[in-house]
Amino acid sequence: MKIAFFGTPHFSVPTLDRLLESPHKVVTVITQPDRRRGRGHRVSAAPVKQLADRYDLRLLQPDRLRDELFVADLRKVQPDIGVVVAYGKLLPDTVLKLPRFGMINVHASLLPKYRGAAPIHRAIMAGETKTGVTIIQLIREIDAGPMLRWASRAIDPNETSDRVERALAILGSDLLVAAIDDIEAGCSVKHPQSPDQATFAPRVTREDGNINWNAPASTVHNQVRGLHPWPHAFSYIGSTRYLVLRTTAIECPLHLRTARRCPRGTVLEAVKDRLIVATGDDQVLATDDMVLAIHELQVEGRKPMVTRAFLAGHRLLPTSIFRSSST
Repeated sequence: MKIAFFGTPHFSVPTLDRLLESPHKVVTVITQPDRRRGRGHRVSAAPVKQLADRYDLRLLQPDRLRDELFVADLRKVQPDIGVVVAYGKLLPDTVLKLPRFGMINVHASLLPKYRGAAPIHRAIMAGETKTGVTIIQLIREIDAGPMLRWASRAIDPNETSDRVERALAILGSDLLVAAIDDIEAGCSVKHPQSPDQATFAPRVTREDGNINWNAPASTVHNQVRGLHPWPHAFSYIGSTRYLVLRTTAIECPLHLRTARRCPRGTVLEAVKDRLIVATGDDQVLATDDMVLAIHELQVEGRKPMVTRAFLAGHRLLPTSIFRSSST
């Protein structure tokens, strides 16, 4: 099978690598134009372009997928099938219909749940205990095409989105090649999705990181790990913005339980390697309350620090209160 591969970030790389090892032939790679990346905002190539250059693959970087010259270039290599893995743009009908067997996509969720741009982040933020990869035939409606293959994977209670993403990228690479083998052999089966079971995973933004301390500790913990390594959960004490990088939800320690009223976001303990914050929608700490233990955090613009190192250089009082704004 002659393959046109569409992909851009690190998530795409294992699939392109796996295709290059397979009996199929990648006849062209399409990736987004070079952009400014990182703290220095220097123009650099995306991970897929770097891999394509390493293997001297035919490479296209169109600004617009409707551009006639791009469509002509793609038609010239006569792909049997197109593979899309986190390319980053919607494909127009002229491109979707160009390969003989259409386009298939590696999507990082168990469809029809979590259609959209951020399925891994949103699944972790929602507290899901299981996720997976689905190979679908691409149609005009986003992530709504028939399913060809799928596989599931458990989510550990403390896993962050980057760890889950790496695992799903590898899982999806094998699944994708198996789906192409099915198509080539004429034994591929298309399973329609159930629209009434569909949920959506919109792109994450910086504001998704703003912690609501009235939420349960488990919800805040899921927010922290779902938004790691970007854009991170955050909160304020006074005018200082803190990025909360690593946490666990724990039962409130006996010595911190109290009948007094305590605003949520209050620092209950800040000593040695223990930084514990009150959460939940009730202001009274009961014996069965869960609280948030922060293990790593960062003053914005400075280096991340584990709690013990942070508290050695920053004074947080048991009366300090994390808030959702600096005012």
